[in-house]
Amino acid sequence: MRILSGTQPSGRLHVGNYFGAIRQYIKLQDEGHECFYFIANYHALTSIQDKAELERITLHVAMAYLALGIDPQRTVFFAHSDVPEVAELCWFLNCVCPVSLMEKAHSYKDKVARGLPPNMGLFDYPVLQAADILIYDSNLVPVGADQKQHVEMTRDIAQKFNRTYGQDLLVVPEAYIVPEVAVVPGIDGQKMSKSYDNTIELFTTPKATQKRCMQIVTDSTPMEAPKDPDKCNVFALLKLVASPQELDEIAGRYRAGGYGYGQAKKRLAELINELFAGARGRYAELEASPDTVRDVLREGGRKARQVAQATMERVRSAAGIVVHR
Repeated sequence: MRILSGTQPSGRLHVGNYFGAIRQYIKLQDEGHECFYFIANYHALTSIQDKAELERITLHVAMAYLALGIDPQRTVFFAHSDVPEVAELCWFLNCVCPVSLMEKAHSYKDKVARGLPPNMGLFDYPVLQAADILIYDSNLVPVGADQKQHVEMTRDIAQKFNRTYGQDLLVVPEAYIVPEVAVVPGIDGQKMSKSYDNTIELFTTPKATQKRCMQIVTDSTPMEAPKDPDKCNVFALLKLVASPQELDEIAGRYRAGGYGYGQAKKRLAELINELFAGARGRYAELEASPDTVRDVLREGGRKARQVAQATMERVRSAAGIVVHR
């Protein structure tokens, strides 16, 4: 089975990115699936128009994925922009996609409500996303339950395209609802997101991690009083990084009283720093050798483009588009 997923380079990666997605991508890779993972820098153009910033964040995401365990020997890992055919397929799909389908997109409404300018790139985002998936003949797309609509829209567009041209030109993918996707709270209790400025970065110093953990919002229950761990943002994060035995011990201390939120925050920082120490070391090595990372992306792009070009040959031929070379 071929698996496809992409990550938009919208800022520095954080704990929520790892537990919400990257951990699952690595697991799928390690299980032996044929994985295509890409950095969606075309998609980032809907919100980032600063050349230097987009280049910097794209390289950061590439280094982070490699440091965390994405293996380019087993996974096709590349940047969106190294496969220009995806933009070409997007145009073909636009020509069969009903406007009414785009008007149903939850993500567009949400982003406009949060203040992003309603440009055509943002509106057409699901069609480019469909092209991302369909151009590689992807079978499965790992998503959380809240992102299932993206795959459903891709299926609708692929089926409309196939009906229009009377052939099974495009593989119709299935959503792979990732089991046990962690809902990771930010330091303010909302879902951890760069948009809310409530993240705990993955690739930073131990001191910076501790400082951020100490900023997690808690209630005003005094240290000596019993506390409910299930209503605590700190404990929700501890669930991701502590062993079951230690988690039970901490929960008991919460309920018994005499255990302060500050103590829990310090332990959380220690565990995060321990968990990502190895990846941070690998990241530093990659940061010192950016050309190595660019070479990885270049080779991944070459492999991905071979698949994309084969898809586009089928699509052009079926649509009557003749390329004179």
